[in-house]
Amino acid sequence: MSDAINHFSIQVSDEVLDDLKTRLANTRWPEAEPVDDWSQGAPLGWIQEVCEYWRNDYDWRAREAALNRFDHFTTNLDGLDFHFIHQRSPHENALPLVMTHGWPGSVVEFHKVIEPLVNPTKYGGDASDAFHLILPTLPGFGFSGKPTETGWGVERTAKAWSVLMARLGYERYVAQGGDWGSAVTTALGWTDPEHCQAIHVTLAMGTRPKVDGEPTASEQRALDGMKHYNDWDSGYSKEQSTRPQTIGYALNDSPSGQAAWILEKFWAWTDCDGHPENVLGRDELLDNVMLYWATASGASSARIYWQSFRRAEQHPVTIPTGVAVYPKEIVPPVRKWMEAGNFPNIQHWAEFDKGGHFAAFEQPETFINDLRSFFRAVR
Repeated sequence: MSDAINHFSIQVSDEVLDDLKTRLANTRWPEAEPVDDWSQGAPLGWIQEVCEYWRNDYDWRAREAALNRFDHFTTNLDGLDFHFIHQRSPHENALPLVMTHGWPGSVVEFHKVIEPLVNPTKYGGDASDAFHLILPTLPGFGFSGKPTETGWGVERTAKAWSVLMARLGYERYVAQGGDWGSAVTTALGWTDPEHCQAIHVTLAMGTRPKVDGEPTASEQRALDGMKHYNDWDSGYSKEQSTRPQTIGYALNDSPSGQAAWILEKFWAWTDCDGHPENVLGRDELLDNVMLYWATASGASSARIYWQSFRRAEQHPVTIPTGVAVYPKEIVPPVRKWMEAGNFPNIQHWAEFDKGGHFAAFEQPETFINDLRSFFRAVR
């Protein structure tokens, strides 16, 4: 099996783009929701508006060129081809940092933070805070390969990232992640502590509540988040963790369906004051959707839920851990619960007034400053 690292450029074919426009034009729409809010899902009027923009005004070629300003590569890890961005810093002694996205995100989430993290002096920062960035695409997502066998859960992905970092020549590195990226980053912390020096997460996946007596304010906020998620927000997760193949037929066949499936979560999980376009631009929302549509990865990306739910291992992370708490996270982390679970070495805890699940996408400046602050201690 080849260890080669190959240059890669995003090049979606004209046939895929023409087919997308045809499908959008021929969408068979449902009737409008009989409510005046998002309680039954993404509203018909907005999804129609977004899809009309997607068909007539969205310029993928310009957006593709903007994403290609970064250095893209592919390599084979454990029998599967992976896509990743590897943006090296011009500054000496930059710290290698592997950052992992989740669902329904992609490397698009990081497009506003890559350059300031890699070249801080260009953005008013200090060269001593520079990072070499490695941004892999999860198995089955975007331009990474689609597994044809079971087994590609969180731990196997983390082990693949360890191999990738070694292949790139990094004997010492740090890691960051949100959503499934938090789980992969956590697994890196306990599978490769000899090389992974510290981790930073925004979601405490796998942590269980441990309430003694009256809940504190942060505990109550997390408990409220759990209840809302279980009662109103987790249907997608149940479907993807039990029947990813079934939902995949609809997602791979209908661009409006793929868009609604993803964009509803950007309403639910961002700190957006009721509408995702209050915090993220329509083009960047569609950039992210395009990485699912253009690669037909509705089913293959969903399988990480089937593969990892009820199967993920849990082990203590003994290396230094940093945690960022954003108020509109699905379940904001609670320090006491994390320390009582698998995070006994939390050395950095930062709570912010604004932001949600997609931290780098929503609040890039806050995200950048927090990473710089924590990782200074392990350089």
